[in-house]
Amino acid sequence: MDRPLFRVSICVLSLAMVVSAGRPAFGQLSELDQIQVAPPMRQVQAPSPSATAKELEDEADRLRSQKDYLDAIDYFQAAVAKTPDNAALYNKMGIAELMLQRYGEAGKHFQEAIKRDRKLAEAYNNLGVVHYERKKYRAAIKQYKKAAEISPTSASFFSNLGAAYFAQKKFEEATKAYAQAVRLDPNIFEHSSRTGIAAQMSSPQDRAHYSYVLAKLYAKMGDTDHSLQYLRKAMEEGYKKVDDAYKDPEFAELRKDARFAELMKERPQALPD
Repeated sequence: MDRPLFRVSICVLSLAMVVSAGRPAFGQLSELDQIQVAPPMRQVQAPSPSATAKELEDEADRLRSQKDYLDAIDYFQAAVAKTPDNAALYNKMGIAELMLQRYGEAGKHFQEAIKRDRKLAEAYNNLGVVHYERKKYRAAIKQYKKAAEISPTSASFFSNLGAAYFAQKKFEEATKAYAQAVRLDPNIFEHSSRTGIAAQMSSPQDRAHYSYVLAKLYAKMGDTDHSLQYLRKAMEEGYKKVDDAYKDPEFAELRKDARFAELMKERPQALPD
């Protein structure tokens, strides 16, 4: 089947209720109130049959960087057609699908990448993300471990592993994975915000507990500033066992810091979720 040159964009301009005396609330739509379909349009031209695989991949990368994921997928597919054994292309295409929350298609692309390159750590990690998003935490852990075995210097793989263990409420295993992530990259948790791991947790209590665990982790590693930062965050998120910081051994050195006493006395109010 020939690939269409244009992608149709449908735009609903307005859909109003017509109310008149003695008539039902939902009446006939006026000419101005009807759904209108915008003219066919597309942001980019279709992939050129004469383009090389590298040219198609470069354009796909550019489109993906601009968050034009649908167009990027088209170009990745065209590149794959020219180099069907290129594992990296399947992995990149899977990432674009993942960004569109097309988990089924993304998973298939990551599996195809792994078939073509059993040492492509990123594909295992990304397949783990698919499982994580589907709340299949055991399957996610399996893939994250494979990724970490292949690339043991990647902090993000261990961070993801910790997140999956945390979702299973296996806090000891989660802490070990997080500790390894921090050893590899002390700022690993600064890279994610409320759109990251914590935002995906099932309840505010879990998010608060997550922050407390990180506070303990940084305290144990002697990183006072980060420990205080996450301890405050745990309070603001409503962690109910914050007084454990007075007795948890990880905070032994932190308790000698005047800022710890000030923070515990201040007790920041829990912020609205």
